[in-house]
Formats: sequence, C-alpha cells, structure tokens
Amino acid sequence: MTKAEIIEKIQGVIYDCFPDMVGQELRGDTVINNETAIDSMGFVLIICKLEAMFDIRIPERQWKKMQTVDDVADAIMKRLPRA
Repeated sequence: MTKAEIIEKIQGVIYDCFPDMVGQELRGDTVINNETAIDSMGFVLIICKLEAMFDIRIPERQWKKMQTVDDVADAIMKRLPRA
C-alpha cells in the first residue's frame, strides 16, 4: 500500500468521524489539531479507527509526536506487514 493510499484512507476516516469537515482539504502537511476542528478526543477516535482498519497498534507515547496527516501515515506505514 502506498503512502498516498494510506493518506486517502486517513482522510476518509476523518470525514466519517467529522462530517462537518467534508469538503475541507486535508493535505499531508495539514496539522490535525491546529488546522482542523479536531480536538484531542477526536484525534484519539481517529487513531483507534485507523488501528482497527489497518490491524495495527500505534503506541500511545507516539501519538503526541504525530501532528500532521503525513505523520499519521508514516506511523501506519512503519507498522504494516511487508509484502
């Protein structure tokens, strides 16, 4: 799975969780907590849904380091099984 595909899935999860954001552009460099209406609880919801979607576990200590959509995509890519 490519990073672009992962970012597309992240966008889908965000739009599903926050329908008011549909239509708002989410780029790789979008800072999730600052440039969106997503608070820390919303961020936790997004991460939990992504963990379930990709069948991975991202340690909570890393969550604080993930600021942008790219950061989340990179964390997912590191944990996906290699083909």
